[in-house]
Amino acid sequence: MTRDLPPDRQTPGLARTLGVPQIVFMVVAMAAPLTVVAGLIPLMIATGNGTGAPLNFVVMGLVLVLFTVGFSAMTPEVADAGAFYSYVQKGLGRVIGLGAATLAIATYAVLLVSVAAYLGAAVHNVLVTLAAVSVPWWSLSGVCLLAIAFLGYRNIEMSARVLSALLVAEILIVAVLDLAIVVHGGDRGLSGEPFTWGAFSQGAVGTGIMYAIFGFVGFEATAVFRSEAKDPDTTVPRATYTAVLVIAVVYAVSAWAVIVGAGTGKVVALAASRPEALTPDLATRYVSTFAHDVMQCLLATSFFACVLTVHNVVSRYTFTLGRKGVLPASFEAVHPKHRSPHVASLVTSGIVSIALAVMAVCRLDPVVQIYAWFGGAGTLGLIFLLALTSIAIVAHFRRNPRGVSKWKGAIAPGIASASLLGTLFLVVGNFELLIGSSGIAWAFLAFLVLAYVAGLAWALRLRAARPKVYAGLVI
Repeated sequence: MTRDLPPDRQTPGLARTLGVPQIVFMVVAMAAPLTVVAGLIPLMIATGNGTGAPLNFVVMGLVLVLFTVGFSAMTPEVADAGAFYSYVQKGLGRVIGLGAATLAIATYAVLLVSVAAYLGAAVHNVLVTLAAVSVPWWSLSGVCLLAIAFLGYRNIEMSARVLSALLVAEILIVAVLDLAIVVHGGDRGLSGEPFTWGAFSQGAVGTGIMYAIFGFVGFEATAVFRSEAKDPDTTVPRATYTAVLVIAVVYAVSAWAVIVGAGTGKVVALAASRPEALTPDLATRYVSTFAHDVMQCLLATSFFACVLTVHNVVSRYTFTLGRKGVLPASFEAVHPKHRSPHVASLVTSGIVSIALAVMAVCRLDPVVQIYAWFGGAGTLGLIFLLALTSIAIVAHFRRNPRGVSKWKGAIAPGIASASLLGTLFLVVGNFELLIGSSGIAWAFLAFLVLAYVAGLAWALRLRAARPKVYAGLVI
């Protein structure tokens, strides 16, 4: 049962040990650079706008920088670590805010299931390639989830250290491949064609943009770590800008390198025939067979880092709602030694493990079905939350300018919200294509809508039956 008390409590706070680098490492790790370069970019080239793939990341990077302008301006006025929930509630009120909270938890939960399944498949591939040992993907996912549960139970700084090491290794192998392609002059010389309007506007631009959005998943999670940041009003905005720029630059440059490395005239056909082999084959061609094997290993650790970060995000959402009295009291518990949201973390681990167990029993494929279906649903939920947050920022500063310039409080977030809403309609229109099944697509759409409506209904219930808790939702 939840309590009938406002959120003012005497419980100990989380450890404030995170600076800009640690937060950036965690959210960029959630974006999984090597996973995008080796897995997402070939699909973008094959089914999207072909050689125009690099500009997809540039366009979405610009939109998300505009989003970050308003996001950063509002950060000093948002005290909670609820990210989307906190910002939307601040601008649009308690009811819509709680709807955003339940939708955010549902969105990150499906993303967590998605990447946890692919993690097991990636480890399986490494074992088969390097040791000729075949182990069921679900058992490997289970072992990894145990390790993630241990890290989530401990202080966030331990997770940050693990993620930092894994992320450095990921970016290093990507940088080595990019540099090797440049040094060798690509397949038939270096070309700027992938950054032209002609390349960008060919083929299925909408599909390319959808994949690009998926590549940015996680940048907005900087605000979730507010309660553990050393100086949140400064750290969170700087970390958000840094994360967006790092992701956009790394992906755009790497997409260009993959295209010129394979050959601008051949890359689309190569990506369409064997998308999963395109980037590793380039590593063999331009670096060495050893680099190919290292890339496979790091692809597994990339997914591990992504799962760990999403796990931490979900845990902190539920922790924040526990402190608000919306969820049971146990969710707000802080470990006396590690200063971590250990109960919220354990519940998150348990739910994901049960979900994966059910899918394993149903014999679903971890990549083609679980990863594709749940990842597509998570992308859709994220776009809606980003658009809703931008609208909330505009609404908030319209009521309370507080010296914030029109550029920060209205123009930049207004352009971002319009761009994101347009993208949302584009994704919904192509959602069946993204998922691959009409029935599954509608099921996920219904799930996301119900998650949002459930939050609205719960807020109205609190307002009528437990006014003290409802009043305590205010930030």
